[in-house]
Amino acid sequence: MSKMNLVVLPLALLVSGAVNAATVNPFFVGARAGGVHYADFDAKIGNDHWNPSHSTSIDKDDFAGGIFMGYNVTPWFAVETGYTWLGEVKLKEANAKIKQQAIDLVGKFTYQATDSLDLYTKVGGAWQFSHIKAEGLSDRDDSLVATAGLGAEYHFTNNLSARAEYQYYHDMEVKPTGENTKLNWDAHYYGVSLVYGWGAPAAVVPVVAEVVEATTVQLEPISVEMPFSFDSNELSAQDKQRLEPIAQRLVNFPEAQLVVIGHSDSTGAEAYNQKLSEERALTVATYLTKQFNIDPSRVSAEGRGELDPAATNDTTEGRAENRRADVTTPGFEIEQAAVEAIAQ
Repeated sequence: MSKMNLVVLPLALLVSGAVNAATVNPFFVGARAGGVHYADFDAKIGNDHWNPSHSTSIDKDDFAGGIFMGYNVTPWFAVETGYTWLGEVKLKEANAKIKQQAIDLVGKFTYQATDSLDLYTKVGGAWQFSHIKAEGLSDRDDSLVATAGLGAEYHFTNNLSARAEYQYYHDMEVKPTGENTKLNWDAHYYGVSLVYGWGAPAAVVPVVAEVVEATTVQLEPISVEMPFSFDSNELSAQDKQRLEPIAQRLVNFPEAQLVVIGHSDSTGAEAYNQKLSEERALTVATYLTKQFNIDPSRVSAEGRGELDPAATNDTTEGRAENRRADVTTPGFEIEQAAVEAIAQ
């Protein structure tokens, strides 16, 4: 795989689906361990280039490991930094050893493949520190190099996860002081990591409001027949007691309406009887509205004279039944809770 492909592949993974990632905790720390492989050695002495691999037996693999920490800026993008020990290159014929380590600063782009598995790529830079030690030579060097990587992360819980990853460090190098020599190579890290994340806000438990269907009841109408004396529209104390259930309904339930219809017998002129029936209806309506503070808009009162008799007008008893007022509060529907509240 060429160096260019190592850069393009992580970017392709980013474009393909980073926006779908989901990360729970903003902060994370981890430790990683694995191996490192060295490749693409190149050396320069003065103006001459030579490949150390051709003339020197090189141990190209070693142990590597490190620690890291980061912050998830968004569910799909994090900033990560860490320290990595990148092992020791041994040039056996030259009896030289080159120890190397790096401090990374990368952007980490994540794609959530499943609820538990993430795929990610990392791109950034690393400050590499190299120490060469050979016969008569001991020197240190440092430089900024490019780094990129990719991996997979499996979440065991909301806080604990593990990674398997690869990371590429381009152009690690040493340039011994006072020597017109430069040696450079690439380092390929591979290994596993254990990651701990924290800082996510407490889960919000949705409160599901219980939907209770309102239960209504039908209040039946209440009717009272008020008798009147001959040629009278006066209410007696006994008459007022008869109106008590009507009054109580009107007071307890603002929805309740009042209908009063006055009547007369057929004695006398029809016009006089009509007026007398209206007065009887008005007497009842006025008493209830004033005595119990009922809004007049809830009241309907009318007189029907001698047109609607309850009994015959040919007898004394029948005419007594016709001298009356029919007082009614019609039935209506109401929520049961309102009825229970009044009952308490």
